[in-house]
Amino acid sequence: MDFTPSEEQSAAQGLAASVFGDLSTHDRLAAAGTGTDAELWKELCAAGLPGAVEDIGLLGLVLLLEEQGRTTAQVPFAASCVYGLLAVAEHGTPEQRERLLPGLRDGTAVATGAFPARGGVHTSDGALYGAVPWVPWLRDATLVLVADADRALWIVEAGAPGVEVTPVETTAPWAAGRLVLDGVRGERLGGGPEAYAAVLAAARTAFAGLQAGVCAGSLARAVQHTVTREQFGRPLSTNQGVLLRAADAHMDTEAIRVTAYEAAWRHDDRRPYAAQALTAAWWASEAGKRVVHAGQHLHGGTGADLDHPVHRHFLWGRQLDAYLGCGGEVLEELGLVLAAGRQEETS
Repeated sequence: MDFTPSEEQSAAQGLAASVFGDLSTHDRLAAAGTGTDAELWKELCAAGLPGAVEDIGLLGLVLLLEEQGRTTAQVPFAASCVYGLLAVAEHGTPEQRERLLPGLRDGTAVATGAFPARGGVHTSDGALYGAVPWVPWLRDATLVLVADADRALWIVEAGAPGVEVTPVETTAPWAAGRLVLDGVRGERLGGGPEAYAAVLAAARTAFAGLQAGVCAGSLARAVQHTVTREQFGRPLSTNQGVLLRAADAHMDTEAIRVTAYEAAWRHDDRRPYAAQALTAAWWASEAGKRVVHAGQHLHGGTGADLDHPVHRHFLWGRQLDAYLGCGGEVLEELGLVLAAGRQEETS
């Protein structure tokens, strides 16, 4: 295994760090409220970062999402890339790729996904019916990748007849919405449940990368606070309890990062990675919530201020903890995957 970024991946990551660092400031995030920073999204698209994901792969996307997570930038980058760009590129027909990819590359089209499949949507006579309680970035989406009860994938236009979108406020400000489908005609993507499993694994890996960035940003803020804040005549960072809590948070963050890197690398190298994607998702859930709790606690009373930047990391970390399956759910799935692999080895 070699997770060393290529020149293209490093260049894209550096550009993303510059754009997010310059534009995703506390004041802009506060002004955006619970919606998307439209100007930041335009800048990312003008820089060619969504389109670059086709060339730099899932590992490259994970690196870019780390930079987004550090600043909790409110743009539909992860959703549009995994449910739109990569899903269509890997599972679409030649006609679908030719028609859909240009808009997803330049950002004029935004995709999101009604994932994971929980039986809320079913098909009848080729039409889609049902509801999904909340879908991230739905208020910005032009395309929605819907997984039905049989785990078939359907591309649905957000403005199509029979599609109803109602704004929903979630823990993190992800411009989410409730999706209701009433006789909607979508178009199939991929051949069946295999495509669903592949997109879900890619999404879990990508959002684990986003969680690694959220945790890194939270920890960086906690370090800055404890180094500069004094108590009894010395910095808080000199207290052993503070040092140990920060060290644990650092190790948890690295575990999220390295498991996301491994899953993404295996995906790009065309190796089986179902177990690795679930492992990354488990670390993102279990370790992620530990880190963002630590980041907030290490700020003391300041961390309880809802307007403080570290609180945004806390909200994102808890949202990512449960999105696409909480720790217990993905651990159960991982056990089934490992058991199935062992049965194949012994049969």
